[in-house]
Amino acid sequence: MVFHYTELLAQPIEKIRQQLEDLQKADASITRIRELLGTQSLIEDGDSPLQLPGGPLSVEFRDVTFGYEEDNATLEGLNFRLEPGKVLGLLGRTGSGKSTTARLLLRFYDPGEGAVLLGDTDIREVRLHDLRSRIGFVTQNIEIFQATVRDNLTFYDASIPDSLIRQVLEELGLSNWLHALPHGLDTLLDSGGGGLSAGEAQLLAFARVFLKNPGLVVLDEASSRLDPATEQLLERAVSRLLKDRTCIIIAHRLSTIQRADDILMLDDGRIAEHGKRLTLLSDPGSRFSRVMEAGLEEVLA
Repeated sequence: MVFHYTELLAQPIEKIRQQLEDLQKADASITRIRELLGTQSLIEDGDSPLQLPGGPLSVEFRDVTFGYEEDNATLEGLNFRLEPGKVLGLLGRTGSGKSTTARLLLRFYDPGEGAVLLGDTDIREVRLHDLRSRIGFVTQNIEIFQATVRDNLTFYDASIPDSLIRQVLEELGLSNWLHALPHGLDTLLDSGGGGLSAGEAQLLAFARVFLKNPGLVVLDEASSRLDPATEQLLERAVSRLLKDRTCIIIAHRLSTIQRADDILMLDDGRIAEHGKRLTLLSDPGSRFSRVMEAGLEEVLA
């Protein structure tokens, strides 16, 4: 009987111990959350009433130097201009600074030296919300949130009508997929895109850009994970997306730069070559011509 009573006491004592352990973890978590909320971003929001112009945006880098570490420059002395409505193919080996260039456009970072201009306006003078609402950015890795199809596409913007969403999905070849969903646009998607193929997730990312209607589109090897059939479907949608918009295509594949007007090749953060695609292609001495002849995938991998 004494042993039985002792066992009865052990169980609530163990529960109290577990609750104290959970309380200690919660206290540590609250401390970390407070530190996170108290952290000030190094990117200060622009306080100027300036707004980016409508329509396709010009892109200009003026003597831009940037490094993630103070003594190690990822980009150095970058100078180029992309006219409104033109398409730039941005090429280079891994680590040459291609994705960093895109991050500077979105002001994830500010350059250490020089300036980045969109529509002839220094992006540091524009509010972050206004800046990022005018840029569409599609990468290889697509973020799908635990929310409805509608909210995943519109980012909770209730001003976008369902009719426009359905129209965009139909143009992207996703109408059959939408009709197969049990609750249509109200269908809940799993976090991380569970249940979606890589092609469906990529097409949903493009649908977001269509609905955003930006003046500049940045495609960071956006079709690399697609099968040939889906990629062909996406190519037709991209042609429509880029109409009357400026575009920067970061590419490792031959097929993705065929529509580029200009080519910019980076090497260790510096411009190795820059010019019109057809001009560079017709010049056997150009670096771009040699890369195309040897095979873009093999040379830039």
